[in-house]
Amino acid sequence: MNSVYRSIDLKALHAYFLTGLLSITMLTGCSTPGDQKAVLTEGIEAINAEYDSAAVSVSVLDAANGFELQLRGDSLYHAASTMKVPVIIELFRQVEAGRMNLDDEVILKNEFRSIVDGSLFSIEDDSDDAIYEQLGNPMSLRQLSYNMITVSSNLATNLLIDLLSADSVQATSERLGTTRMQTIRGVEDLKAYDLGMSNKATSHDLAILLERLRVGTAVSASSDSTIRDFLSDQFYNAMIPSGLPQGTQVAHKTGQITAIHHDAAIVYPVNGEPYVLVIMVQGLTDADESSELGSRITALVHATLRSNDEASEGGPN
Repeated sequence: MNSVYRSIDLKALHAYFLTGLLSITMLTGCSTPGDQKAVLTEGIEAINAEYDSAAVSVSVLDAANGFELQLRGDSLYHAASTMKVPVIIELFRQVEAGRMNLDDEVILKNEFRSIVDGSLFSIEDDSDDAIYEQLGNPMSLRQLSYNMITVSSNLATNLLIDLLSADSVQATSERLGTTRMQTIRGVEDLKAYDLGMSNKATSHDLAILLERLRVGTAVSASSDSTIRDFLSDQFYNAMIPSGLPQGTQVAHKTGQITAIHHDAAIVYPVNGEPYVLVIMVQGLTDADESSELGSRITALVHATLRSNDEASEGGPN
């Protein structure tokens, strides 16, 4: 049989299989953690199989129901902009320690030193165009951290890393329970990147940080609430939010570079308790394709964990 037709048949088979899984999920509610884990593991692997070059890791922490899933949760990936989650946690920690204030200002500059040899480099690729119009002017730490999270500003990130230090970000991340995540530098340090010296993360470690933020133990109840508000204003919503029912609130941070696309989220269903979901994808150069993959996984996870809650209350608004 022609390989093209084999591919089409395989996708059709996976779609049929997933339809059956979702039907069982909706009808039975997957009442036990073992049922949920089986449905999710098989379903996610079936979805992943439709994207030949994709490596996928998924972590789910549903504390309300005592459920946890780690599907390749300890696999290390280039962190991309998910590394900005521990950065904002460390900023708020130092603010609470009295070392600085969120209203303190720094002068915006586009000049940073490589961790390789101390040579100067500038940010060339950024999603926060507006900030460059203000170079030479002051900006508050509050605004810098908000830009870092909501529009994933690379300039804001490097200014904050210079202020806080990557070592302090890493130390705080480890104190909160991460074991493999590595924050060693800011972003766009191409000399370091070429030598393989990059920030790295696992879905499990990111889920630990998001769960800490969810329950208010990353920094404090007040600081974590503010960080969650920032995460809820996220501008990039093509992956996890797109797979959820209308009205579902999401506090999340994305990360994306060539062939890397991640999303780390606290999901707040319209009805039912919140849960943490982290999806990490490597190997797809088409952002629409990786977004679709993550969205489909999200839909399966949500249907498995919360379909009964939403059905019992009449569904999402």
